[in-house]
Amino acid sequence: MTVKLWHNPRCSKSRQGLQLLEERGAAVNVVRYLETPPDAAELERVLALLGLEPRQLMRTKEPLYKELSLDDPALSREQLIAAMASHPLLIERPVAISGEKAALGRPPEKVLEVL
Repeated sequence: MTVKLWHNPRCSKSRQGLQLLEERGAAVNVVRYLETPPDAAELERVLALLGLEPRQLMRTKEPLYKELSLDDPALSREQLIAAMASHPLLIERPVAISGEKAALGRPPEKVLEVL
């Protein structure tokens, strides 16, 4: 089974997650999500698989989060997901997806949960 990995090669946690999957012999489809970001529908699907709310998948310490006032509690789920689709830098990484399983690699070992 192939594991899709939303990956940022500049992120040490993302690199560690990829290495762990490869060490276990997983076929990994690396998606550089900053270059080819997921659309709102894909984000919605992955959030459901993860069992997370949008802010739980967001990099809240990213300066862009504050610049876009994404900490505003009045923002809807759809608005938060649209912000991630438009600004993939806001998406926490790595995210491993395989079939009907997904895992946020925080810590990196969690990506192994999709195997």
